[in-house]
Amino acid sequence: MNFTRFIFLFFLMAACQGQKTIERTLERYNSGSIPYIQADELARDDKALRLDAREKEEFMVSHLPGAIWIGFKDFDLETVLEDVPDKDTEVVVYCSVGVRSERIGEDLKEAGYTNVKNLYGGIFGWKNAGYPVLDPDGNPTQKVHAFSKSWDHLLRAGEKVYER
Repeated sequence: MNFTRFIFLFFLMAACQGQKTIERTLERYNSGSIPYIQADELARDDKALRLDAREKEEFMVSHLPGAIWIGFKDFDLETVLEDVPDKDTEVVVYCSVGVRSERIGEDLKEAGYTNVKNLYGGIFGWKNAGYPVLDPDGNPTQKVHAFSKSWDHLLRAGEKVYER
C-alpha cells in the first residue's frame, strides 16, 4: 500500500463530510489539472478506454461498461504502460466522484499519456445521469459502492452498497 495515497484518502474522507454536491466537492478538492468529460459525452464515446481508479471491492460491486480496474492505493503505472502502450489512446479515468481519478490522471499525464480525461462526478455522476453499471459478471445492476457514509449523499440513483 502506498502510504501517501492512504494519508490522502484518509484526509479526503474526513474533510468531505460537509460537501453538499458533486460540483462543490470537485471545486474544493480538484485543481482541474485533468480535463473533465461529462457522462453524456462518455456514453456516446465507444473508443475511450475506461479506467476505474477505485478500490477492488468498489469495482466488484459495479463498474462502468468496458472499464478496466487500475485501483488507487495500489495503482501500478507499469501495468498501465504495459497494457496501454499507445500514449495517444483516449483514456477516461473515474472513481466515485472524480477526486482520486484526477490524481491517477496526473500520474498518467506525467508518464506521457496525451489524451487523459476525468469523468465528471465519477461513477456517482454516471449513475445519477441514468447510465448503466455492471456487476462482476457483466450484468446490469442498480448497486453502486457508496465509498463511505460521508459521501453517499452524492449518489442519488441506484442502490448504495458499503461492503462487498
